Amino acid sequence: EFELLPGVVDACRLLKAAGYLLVVATNQPDVGRGTQRRETVEEMHCRLREWLPLDDIRVCYDGGGEASGFLKPAPGMLLRAIAKFGIDPQRSMLVGDKPSDIQAGRAAGVRWCCRVAAEGSGRGAADLLAPDLARCIDAFLALR
Repeated sequence: EFELLPGVVDACRLLKAAGYLLVVATNQPDVGRGTQRRETVEEMHCRLREWLPLDDIRVCYDGGGEASGFLKPAPGMLLRAIAKFGIDPQRSMLVGDKPSDIQAGRAAGVRWCCRVAAEGSGRGAADLLAPDLARCIDAFLALR
């Protein structure tokens, strides 16, 4: 039941070929709430690593209780990745499908934030709005 949307593999390969690190930062609060098994989430992440040229996957399993600083919109996962890899956030892009993703990117100092959402969803605080990852990546690469 777990599959990638069309264009995701090619878009990630394009970014990797352009010299960018690829880091996934994902909220998985259902694990903390007990409605999803951690092993299931970790199996999905194993598949992602097989399919995509990822450098890291950051996961917050908090169930939405007290703020830990890692559950987006908090920037903790992003800040740890920035520190670990020596990432320059001013030369980076965050792609997300929720306003909390964009808020986390802004709080971490990420220069370009792209929201993948249907037209009419509203860009919010994002720099770019795109209907899919491929168009977001193309727009980002044209900006830099």
